Amino acid sequence: MRKMLVSRRVVVGGLLLTAAGGGVATSWASPSLGEATEVRGDVRRKQAKKDDPLTVGSQLFENDSVRTNVESYATLNLGTDTRVLLGAETELLVDSFIAGQGGTLELGTGRMVFDRPEGLPKVDVAVRTAFGMIGVRGTKFFCGPSRAAFAVFVEHGSVSVARGGVTRIVAAGQGVEFHHRGDAPSEPINWGEPRIREAYASVGLTR
Repeated sequence: MRKMLVSRRVVVGGLLLTAAGGGVATSWASPSLGEATEVRGDVRRKQAKKDDPLTVGSQLFENDSVRTNVESYATLNLGTDTRVLLGAETELLVDSFIAGQGGTLELGTGRMVFDRPEGLPKVDVAVRTAFGMIGVRGTKFFCGPSRAAFAVFVEHGSVSVARGGVTRIVAAGQGVEFHHRGDAPSEPINWGEPRIREAYASVGLTR
């Protein structure tokens, strides 16, 4: 797995997902990293010490934290061609991002789908959670709770998953699971259509 440049913020037992491509820049050309394009229900955005509702068109900046509450969903556009879909009761820190290069996100709780159209150059995106460490090479993937496990599923692209000294290569259409924090990833398995639909529905996405 390639070594990636990530934020100095330390997350105990943190999870890292990396959609691989060119190197991550250490400074950002624009103060705005993206915007909210869809908001359903009660979604909040914390900037520094200010906590207010997130609405369609709200700009996102470095270190913004977005939180969805019960039965609430949000779609964030980062750069010009990257979408991040958040399910209910999810918290995501937009640590840093730059269009065409990538950045760092932190999934504190809940589930998300990272989505870039096929055929575009890959970007380096790190997604941390408190569950483990995973490196993802791909342009569309789900991560979060799925059927009593924390799971990573790849729609297209490929995934390299490492934890506890074990590395798995996950192809499109496959997923891996973690049943306990600190576990090594399971063997990759093909996900059936019902489970894929369930995972996507949990972030408000219809397959």
